[in-house]
Parts: sequence; structure tokens; C-alpha cells
Amino acid sequence: MPNQQPPVSSYVVDCAVYVDGQRLPGKWSHDAAIAEVRTRGEGFVWIGLYEPGTEQIQGIAETYGLHELAVEDAVCAHQRPKLERYDNLLFMVLKTVHYVSHESPTRANEIVETGEIMAFLGEDFIVTVRHGDHSGLRGLRRELEAMPERLRLGPAAVLHAISDRVVDDYLEVSDLFERDIEEAESVIFAPRSLVGAEQIYLMKREVLELRRSIAPLALPLRRLADGDLSLVPAEVRSYFRDVDDHLTVVADRVTRADELLNSLVDATLAKITLQQNTDIRKITAWAAIISIPTMAAGVYGMNFDVMPETHWTYGYPIVLAVIVLACLVVYRILKRNKWLGSGRTVIWVVLMIVAWLALVVVQISLGMGH
Repeated sequence: MPNQQPPVSSYVVDCAVYVDGQRLPGKWSHDAAIAEVRTRGEGFVWIGLYEPGTEQIQGIAETYGLHELAVEDAVCAHQRPKLERYDNLLFMVLKTVHYVSHESPTRANEIVETGEIMAFLGEDFIVTVRHGDHSGLRGLRRELEAMPERLRLGPAAVLHAISDRVVDDYLEVSDLFERDIEEAESVIFAPRSLVGAEQIYLMKREVLELRRSIAPLALPLRRLADGDLSLVPAEVRSYFRDVDDHLTVVADRVTRADELLNSLVDATLAKITLQQNTDIRKITAWAAIISIPTMAAGVYGMNFDVMPETHWTYGYPIVLAVIVLACLVVYRILKRNKWLGSGRTVIWVVLMIVAWLALVVVQISLGMGH
């Protein structure tokens, strides 16, 4: 009969007993569940934990014989994907990924969010420990309970289903990430785009985070598919081979994304350098134009009496006309060589030159008035 005691703590998301692929009714504590399975001599226990502390997992660890080093890893989290064997126990770590929705990849602060799932696999039990809000297994548990033929294969079938779900998420996230890169690429190569190198570096950082989640998982999956592990039945190994194939596809996608981002970084830096050179060239061109009235004001501001046009009736208009003509000639030359901007930039610069000429008139008046 099922034990009606409550779960060991609030960190236990679910604790279930499966016999012949069917879930036994009732609520089970961790010790009553494994006692029921071992009394029957068949079935297995699946316990799901969410971010437990050392005290919360200690009772389960003692009852199920979990190795203390693996328990420490499960509590502390932040582990690389791996598969470790402790006597008659397997401990596997998988990194989960979640795509963070955003309006545009060129303005996003985060694209990929990671979490972890640890699994302790024994002959008649599997204990899963989750870290991260997006790594829920409730839906997966319901799907497996609707397929008793899969659960009849034992706890290794649950480990396969978890691995398969995690790798499927990799495929989905990598596909969405590729779309983001394509969108960023179109924006970067668009005229007058404002995408900086910082945003591309952020995307590259997210790709590297995705790669750190995927690449180390290849060896554990191959061990589960081809290794001599008694806890993994031959029927389940073929399923792990399929997961390994999907992981290879994801790894290729991530590699391509990383290479494309390297190209985008180079293109962005080249575009920034080109823009800086263009700005410097425009500044230099306008400085050359402004230097003409500046030079005239400097000459006529020295207050010498014997100077050209100082005592002419039309001295002012002649000097101003020569200055304007010289500015227009230089402007025409620079404009033809595409050293100057156009449109609104030219209007503002022309206004600045007019103001400068007004200042020159004042300076000349002061100089010639002495």
C-alpha cells in the first residue's frame, strides 16, 4: 500500500513509484518509495528535486546510497556536463539552455539563459536535481507516464528522455540564435547603421556560453550509447545514439554561428574604423575652410598701419569678398573629392561659417579702426 506520508521537504517536486510502466497511486516519501520497489522486486522510483540544500538532500542521499562527492556537485551546481560512475551508481550533469525573448538582437542584454539538471541513476531509482527556472521536468514526466512501454525499460529510459529533451532544446535555441545572427548581419551591413562592436561581442559571449553547455556533453552521451554500463540496458543505448547524433548537429550549428560572429566582429570593427576615418576627413576639410577667415582675421588684427586696403573706401567688402570666394573655392574642391558631408551637416557648418565671418568682421573693424 502507498505510504501517505508527505514528501521529505518542499524541495521535492515529485516522488513516484513506477511498476510495469505504470505509476502507482498515492503520495510517497523517499524512503517508503524505495522500500515498496525493493519489496516488490520490480519497478523503480523517480524523485525530482529543485535546488535542494545540503540538509534537504542528505536524507535521500543516505537512503539511496548517493556518493558524497556527487551530492556536493548536485547541491553546489555550476558543473560542466559530465558522466561519472560510483560503484553501482551513475551521476550525470546536463546543462539546460533557454532562449530569452527580445525585441531585437542588437539591443538585447541576454539571449541565452542556462540551468542544470543532475541525475543519479541506480538500478531501481533515478533522482533528478534541477537548477534554473526554465528546466522543469513536469511536462516530460507526464509524457513518459503516457508511454508505459518506455517506462518499462527502467530508470535509464528516464535519463534518456531527459537527455533527449535537453538536446532538443539545444536545437531550438541554436535555430533561434541563427536567426538573430542573420538579423544582426543585415543591420550591420545596412547604410548608416548604429550597431557597435559591444553588441556583437555580447552575442559572441552568448554563443560561447552555448558551446560550453554543448561540447562537453558529447563524451558522456557516447559512453551511454556505446560503453559497457550495466545500468543502461541495450534497448536504451540505441536511443542514446540518436541523441548523440542530434548533439552533433547542434555542435555544427554553434561552430558555424561562432565563425559567422567572428566575421561580423571584423566587419563591425572595419566599419567603425571607416566611419572614424570619414569623420576625421570631414573635420579636417572644414578646418581647412575655416582657417581662411581665421588667417585673414589674424593678419588684420595685428594693428599695423601700412596694410593693403586699410584706408580704401571699399576695403571691407573687398576683404570679405576675397575671404568668401576663397572659402567657396576650397569648399568646391573638397566637395568634389567627397571630403565633405551633405544635407543637414552642410547647413550647420554654413551657419557656423557665417557666424565666424561675423566675428572676423568685428576683428577687422577693431584692427582697422586703430
